[in-house]
Amino acid sequence: MNKKLRTEAVDSLFDAVLSLQTREECYSFFEDLCTVNELLSLSQRFEVASMLKDHKTYLEIAEKTGASTATISRVNRSLNYGNDGYELVFDRLDK
Repeated sequence: MNKKLRTEAVDSLFDAVLSLQTREECYSFFEDLCTVNELLSLSQRFEVASMLKDHKTYLEIAEKTGASTATISRVNRSLNYGNDGYELVFDRLDK
């Protein structure tokens, strides 16, 4: 975990996210917290990660999501060398 990221403010944000119980609550909170573009960017990265996990090519991913090759590469780097956060979520969603 990046030590610069671990702050009281980030802890509070994560506690707030963990308190959400439904998709509708998530919509309400994230629409207040993020701009539309920020939320769409986050969801795009998650979709890219899912497609990379399913062994889709950069071209397939770019065509379906509109993500740039730089974004796809960044997500791929996180999948391969990150903190396994994507894998944790994918494993839990597969159950």
